[in-house]
Amino acid sequence: MSKNAIYAQSGGVTAVINASACGIIETARKYPDQIGKVYAGRNGIVGILKEDLIDTSEESSESIARLRTAPSGAFGSCRYKLKSIQESRDAYQRLIDVFAAHEIGYFFYNGGGDSADTCLKIAQISEQMGYPVQALHVPKTVDNDLPVTDSSPGFGSAAKYIATSVLEASLDVASMSLTSTKVFILEVMGRHSGWMAAAGGMASSQSHPIPLVILFPEIAFDREQFIQRVRSTVSEHGQVSIVVSEGVAGKDGRFLAGQDGSDAFGHQQLGGVAPTIACIVKQDTGFKYHWAVADYLQRSARHIASRTDVEQAYAVGESAVLMALDGENSVMPAIVRTSDHPYQWKIGKASLAEVANVEKKLPGHFIDESGYGITQACRDYIAPLMEGEDYPEFRNGVPHYIRLVNKSVPRKLDTDFEV
Repeated sequence: MSKNAIYAQSGGVTAVINASACGIIETARKYPDQIGKVYAGRNGIVGILKEDLIDTSEESSESIARLRTAPSGAFGSCRYKLKSIQESRDAYQRLIDVFAAHEIGYFFYNGGGDSADTCLKIAQISEQMGYPVQALHVPKTVDNDLPVTDSSPGFGSAAKYIATSVLEASLDVASMSLTSTKVFILEVMGRHSGWMAAAGGMASSQSHPIPLVILFPEIAFDREQFIQRVRSTVSEHGQVSIVVSEGVAGKDGRFLAGQDGSDAFGHQQLGGVAPTIACIVKQDTGFKYHWAVADYLQRSARHIASRTDVEQAYAVGESAVLMALDGENSVMPAIVRTSDHPYQWKIGKASLAEVANVEKKLPGHFIDESGYGITQACRDYIAPLMEGEDYPEFRNGVPHYIRLVNKSVPRKLDTDFEV
């Protein structure tokens, strides 16, 4: 007998997370004898806990296909971390109750490292509770910090947006630098890993060099050295663009711009490092500056998504279903780079025990000797991930994105669950 499947999106969404959803749903529909319906948790795992489910079978094949070009999370996401099985046993029991009530045998969780941890725990406790569920993690994160997989779906498109924005803003500053702005600062995401900051380095090339200074979270911020670098770059080029990761910290390990409070995963809330750097530049040099925060723009810019990223996002969704049908459990489809020149890749498999709560930082050899730029090895790694265009349909000059019906599934449990 076929079993139903459930899909949920977790954490900050990306420009291509819906391509993974498309891959899962389209592939599942090819195997009706093994997978009945594909449900989705409304607003991620919170929707599953509250038994607020979406019946994706109510969506047409055309609508599901158009998910491939849609940004954001089509079914809603959430930041909700399940603690250990001992601490959150009621929550895990609730998940199993919902799975059993709706005859769910497959769970696909689309997220980052914390989501991989949750997926692993669900696979383990469902077995213990007598209702085994095959739980597969589908990788997603603009931070590119998931281990094992060569890259994380979402990063390539975010990198493309950052590199493009830095390039265009730098050209703007160059046209004004003689009598006006000499310093442009862009804040990008990246708590402990500098992948997004490194993407800013792709704005510059040998054929079209851009004066850049990159501040990585992997390197402690030194104010004196930084100002010296800014002064010398402006002296030589008349301008400089600074790409700063939100997670840049001083030698004492404290974030330059940490906000009060933390998110649902227990991470300190970050943001505001761009104006902090701007103040330092103003105080120490007097240069006129402008700053910007890429924020949600860098992860939602589907209009300039990387074709490579879209193809890989779809492929991990498709592969997750095929792995589940092969009996796999507690695994994640991983992207394996098989060649740099030309760039080639395939889908491999990673155990969730290797992925959960493990953070992949930017390798040291990707940062140049100055500490403020990227090496050729880094360029060779990032370039193919940004390659290709995959434009959505445009109407009246703006992208025309699908909005699903998202019809609710009738509840079967008598009790509610507070989250």
